[in-house]
Amino acid sequence: MSLSAVRASTLLRGLLAGLGLLLAGQAQALPAYARQTGQDCGACHVGAFGPQLTPYGQRFKLGGYSDGDTRSLPLSAMFVGTFTHTQQNLDEAPARHYDTNDNFAAQEASVFLAGRLADHLGSFTQVTYSGIDRKWAWDNLDIRYARDLTAYGKDLTVGVSLNNNPGITDPWNTLPAWGFPYVGSDLAPEAPAAPLLAGGLETQVLGLNAYALLDQRWYAELGAYRSPGHSLLDSLGVPKDDLARTAGLTPYLRLAYTRDLHRQNYSVGLVGMSSDISQPGSSAHDRYDDIGIDGSYQFLGTRRDIFTLNGLAVREKQTLSASLDTGDAGKKSQNLTSYSLNASYYRDQTYGATLGYFATDGSRDTTLYGDSVAGRPNTRGEILQLDYTPLGKENSWLAPNLNLRLGLQYTLYNRYDGKSSNYDGAGRSASDNNTLLAFLWMSF
Repeated sequence: MSLSAVRASTLLRGLLAGLGLLLAGQAQALPAYARQTGQDCGACHVGAFGPQLTPYGQRFKLGGYSDGDTRSLPLSAMFVGTFTHTQQNLDEAPARHYDTNDNFAAQEASVFLAGRLADHLGSFTQVTYSGIDRKWAWDNLDIRYARDLTAYGKDLTVGVSLNNNPGITDPWNTLPAWGFPYVGSDLAPEAPAAPLLAGGLETQVLGLNAYALLDQRWYAELGAYRSPGHSLLDSLGVPKDDLARTAGLTPYLRLAYTRDLHRQNYSVGLVGMSSDISQPGSSAHDRYDDIGIDGSYQFLGTRRDIFTLNGLAVREKQTLSASLDTGDAGKKSQNLTSYSLNASYYRDQTYGATLGYFATDGSRDTTLYGDSVAGRPNTRGEILQLDYTPLGKENSWLAPNLNLRLGLQYTLYNRYDGKSSNYDGAGRSASDNNTLLAFLWMSF
C-alpha cells in the first residue's frame, strides 16, 4: 500500500469531517446516483433496488461513480427496519434491549457520500447508526478514480480504489461483500464459521486497489490491505473486541471474464487473498489463504422478466500458529470451504423471488469449535426471499427521490455446527435456528 497508517488516518479523519460539514449544510438527502445519471434505479439495479447490478450499473461503478450531472448533490440516506422470529427461542438474548425471540428493530440508518466528487473521481462512502448496538460507525468505503482509455484498438477502463473491505470493489454480486442475502437480521443466528474473505476484515482494514477492464470483457484487479491504528478504528466506531489485526500487507487478487450481450450477460471469475492475523498473547501469526471461483448469469430481455443466477465457492487454508500458542485451536493446519448459490426472478422490476443455498465445511477441531459436539463448523441450508418493490421505478411515486422494498425471508438450516440435531449437547437442533425475517428497506 502506498499510504502509511499515519497518512491513511489523516485522510479518513478529513473525509469524515468533510462529510459531517456537508450534511450539516443540507436538509435533504436523495438517491444520489439516480439523480446524477438521470436514470431510474431499475437501469442500474435488478428489481429496481440495490445492490444487485445490471451491466449499466457495473459500468457506472467501474467508471468511478462519476458519470452524469456535475451539479448533482452526492448525498443519500437509507433505513432498514426488521422483525425477526426463530423457530425456537435463542439460549440468550442476541443483544442488549432485545428478547430471545420475536424482535422488532430499527436495525440501521445510514447516510452516504455517494456520487461524483470531481472529474473521474467518485465515492460510495457510508456511515451507519446501528439500532442494535445503538451507536454510529463507519461502514462501506469505496473512493475511486477512473479513466476511459484505448489500448490496441480496444476500450480500456483503468482505475484505483481506496476501500475498507476486500471484495467491496467487485461489481458482480457474487463475492460476500455484495452477495445474497442482500439484507439480513442482526438478531438471528449466524453460521459458526466463514472464510476470512467473507467479511472477516470488513471495516477493519484500508486497501488501495488498481483495476482494469479491457474490451468490456477482461477484468483484473490487484490490491493490498493493512489494519489502521487502534485509535483511528476506535474513533470510527469499530469495537475493539471485534478487531482482526493484520500483520503486514494482505494482498488481494481478482480476475474475471464478462460478456454483455444486451438481453443477457454473464461472468466467470477467480478471487484470492492471503492474510496474516495477529493474536494477543502470541508472537506468531495465524495465516489464512483464500481462493475462490465464481460465476454469474443475467437474463434481462426487455426488463419485464429478469432472471439471475450467482454462485461462489471459496477454499481457505488455515495455518493457526498463534491460536495454537494461545490454546484457542487444537491443530495448526486446517481447512474451511464455503459454497453459495442463488437464483432470482423479478417481474416488472417489482415482484421478486430468490432461492439460495449455502454450505460451510471445515476440519475437525474440538478446541477451535468447542461449542459443537461434533467439533466441526459444518453448516448448510436454504434461504427463500419474496419481496415487493413499489417505489424506485421511472414512473413510481416521488421518483427518483424515494425507493422502497418490503420483503419476507426464511432461512432453513439442515445442519448447524456439524450436526442436524443436538449439535450443542443441550438438545438444540439445526432447525431450531430457522429464521423468519420481515423487513422494510428504504432509501431517499
